[in-house]
Formats: sequence, structure tokens, C-alpha cells
Amino acid sequence: MRVGLFGGSFNPIHLGHLRAAEEVREALKLDLVYFIPAASPPHKQSSELAPAEHRLAMVRAATKGNRHFMTSDVEIRRSGRSYTIDTVRHFLATLKQPAPLYLMMGADQFAELDSWKEPEELTRLCNFVVHTRLIEGKEGPARISVAALKRFGYNQADDHYVHSSGQTLSFVDTTFLPISATEIRGKLQHGESIRYLVPFDVVDYIQRHSLY
Repeated sequence: MRVGLFGGSFNPIHLGHLRAAEEVREALKLDLVYFIPAASPPHKQSSELAPAEHRLAMVRAATKGNRHFMTSDVEIRRSGRSYTIDTVRHFLATLKQPAPLYLMMGADQFAELDSWKEPEELTRLCNFVVHTRLIEGKEGPARISVAALKRFGYNQADDHYVHSSGQTLSFVDTTFLPISATEIRGKLQHGESIRYLVPFDVVDYIQRHSLY
């Protein structure tokens, strides 16, 4: 088993999240990808977030048609700030069989690795996967950041970076979909359509519960 962990506020989850997860899953041959909505993300204001139970329900609605996609409420059930290190430890302790974990994130998140809780321990416990979005006609983001240079050495034969613990850092180029949760919330606040930016079931859920 190879297990991906994809955390975020998912406020709301949209097609950009889903497509990036699918392309990373396929590229790294992951058996499962767990979508993990954060109850209280350390880098975001809680006032911006829809209630956690609604964001969890929207993630479940968005992922229900893919047998490789799972939803975890571990961060919502856990009190306090939603720190990734605690979530990784939870999965290492509770998976029914030992499995390598692949922590999935965007390039912007990875660039802030030094500000995370226990970043050194995190790089010892799991593999990192950074999904980058290439824009047609423009160069993609830098392949490596200062945070990575401090912790990983490059393995040319396998084209990935390796930590002294043996955990790896990989970069996966994913399809650029110019969708953001901020844009979606703005459209809703102005009474505009969000169809084809989020799955139909999520549109329906937002309307039924008058979110945003």
C-alpha cells in the first residue's frame, strides 16, 4: 500500500484540488489518497472558514465516486490547531498495515515548511510530494526551495530528493486549472454561478445549506 495524505481547508473543495490529487495519485502509483479537512488551519483565519462539519461533508460529496479517494475527519475530531505532524503520527499509528505515507501539498505550502510545527521530524516520518501547476507559455515554479535544500539531497538516478532518513521529496507537474476557493466564495457572495468550478454535489450542498 502507498498512501497519500492531502490536507487543506477545502473551503470549499473544487475541481483543482480533485484533479491535482488524481494526477499525483497516478504519477506515484498511490493506492489511496486521504483528503483531510483542517478544523483550525494554523496559517488561516478561522473567521474565513465555513464550519468544519460542512467542509467535511463537501469533501465526502466530492470524492465519493473515486474508489482511490478517502475522507478523514481526524483533524476535525482533534481539538486545537490542525498540525500536520499530529496527523501524520495518527496515520502511522492507525493504518492496519504499515504503508509509506506521501504528504501532498502545493509549492506555496512547501515554501513555508520552516514555519510548520516540527518540520525536521515531519521530514523523517513521511515522503513529501509537491504538486506544481504549469501555465501554458510560462515557466513553472522553481523545482526546489531553500527549505528543501536544507533537508534533502538530490538522487539523479531516480530524479527525486532524498532525506537522510530515506524519505523522499518528489515534484509532480499537474494540469493548471485557474480555480481558487477565494474566487468561488467571491462569486457566491455576488450571486454568480460556480458550476463547473466545483462538483455538482458540492454546488447543491452549498445551496441547500446557504454557505458563504
